[in-house]
Amino acid sequence: MHEVKDTQRALVRIGYDGQVHKTFRGAEAYVRFENEVRVLRYLESRGCGFVPRLLESDESTLKITTSNCGSRVDQVNPERLKELFTELEGFGVRHDDPEIRNITYRKTDGRFCIIDFEFAAILDPHAIGQGTPPPILQWSGLSHRGHVRPNNEDTFLALEFDSREARYLGKNGDASLAKTDFVFAVSDGMGGANSGEFASRITKDKITHLLPKGFRTAAPGPASGYDRILTELFHAIHDDLIKLGESYEECRGMGTTLTLCWLTPGWMYFGHIGDSRLYHLPPAGGLTQLTHDHSHVGWLRRQGKINEREARAHPMRNALHQSLGAEHQFIDPQCGVLPCGPGDRFLLCTDGLIEGLWDRQLEEMTRAPADATPVAQRLITAALERAGRDNITALVVEASTAAPKP
Repeated sequence: MHEVKDTQRALVRIGYDGQVHKTFRGAEAYVRFENEVRVLRYLESRGCGFVPRLLESDESTLKITTSNCGSRVDQVNPERLKELFTELEGFGVRHDDPEIRNITYRKTDGRFCIIDFEFAAILDPHAIGQGTPPPILQWSGLSHRGHVRPNNEDTFLALEFDSREARYLGKNGDASLAKTDFVFAVSDGMGGANSGEFASRITKDKITHLLPKGFRTAAPGPASGYDRILTELFHAIHDDLIKLGESYEECRGMGTTLTLCWLTPGWMYFGHIGDSRLYHLPPAGGLTQLTHDHSHVGWLRRQGKINEREARAHPMRNALHQSLGAEHQFIDPQCGVLPCGPGDRFLLCTDGLIEGLWDRQLEEMTRAPADATPVAQRLITAALERAGRDNITALVVEASTAAPKP
C-alpha cells in the first residue's frame, strides 16, 4: 500500500486497487470514526456522487475503507470552493472544515470532490425538507443504596429543556425530540451524607440556567459550542461545591462525580468528571466506554497496561484525580460529541454498577428484549445479586423511531 498520511489523528493508505484505507487514532478516535461512517452512509442514501463511498468499516480497529475520489488540489477558485460546500449542504450535510485541503479532483469524470467527514454534521431533516420525524427517546433510571451503606449518595437526573426553561422528568418515560432537547446525568457524591443531594440540587440549578442558552444552535454537532457550555456548567457546579465546603464545616471535603449527556436531533454531547461512566451501544452491536475514569487505574486501563479484571481488583481503583468539589483546586472536565440516531443506546452509571457487572454483562442486559421490567431495574437487580457494597445507579437512554406512549 502507498502511505499518504501518518499523523496522531489518522493513518491513511491507498491500496494497489485504488481503495483508500483510513485508521483513526488519538483523541476522540471512536467518535470521529462513528461520525464519518454515519455521514458517508447518509450521503450515499441521498445519492451524493462527489464524496467517497464507504466500502467497509471495522469498529474493533477503527478502520474504514472507501472509494478513491482522486488527488488533492492546490488551487480552487474561492467562489467555486463555496459552491462545492453549498452543494454538499443541499444533500443534508454541513462540513466542519470547508477549506481547500478537503477538496480532491477526480480525473475519471473531471469532478471536484469533498473528503474527510470526521466532524461533519447531518443537518436537521426538517431544515432540509425531508419531513422525517425526529427520533423518540426512551429512558429508565434507578438508584439504590446497596447492601452495606446506610445512605445513598448517588443520584440521577432526567431533564428536558428549550430556550426558556428546563423541566424535571420521571425515572421512566419516552418523549419526542421535536421541540425540546434532553439531558441525563448521574453523580456519585462523597464526603458527607448529603453530598449526593447537594450535588443533585446544584447540578439541576446550573443546568436550568446554562443549557437553555445552547438550545438548537445554528451550527449543530462539533461546531455548536457545546464544549464551552458544558465546561462552564461543570466549573459553576465545582465553584458552588467549593464554596459550600469553605462555608460549612459539615460540608468540608464534599464532592461528586458527574457524567452528563445532552441529546438534540442528530447528536449527543457529553461532559464528565470522576469515575462514573457513559457507555455507547451502537445499533450494529458492541459497547464502548466514552468517558475516561479520572484515576490512575483508569489511565493504566486506557494505556493497555492492565485489563478489565485487573482494574476491578486494583487497590487504588477508587482514588480519583478529579471530581467536582472535594477541595480540588483545578478541574478539566472531559467533553465530547457523538452522532445519534435511531437504534443508539447510552448507559450512564456510577461505579457501584461496574463493581457488580462486567462490560459484557452490561451490554447483554442493556440490549435484552424489552419486557415489563425497566432496563435500569434489570441492571440494578443484577448488580445487587453480584456485589452491592456501594451505592448503585443506572440510567439507560435509547433513540428510536417508535411513537411515544400517549
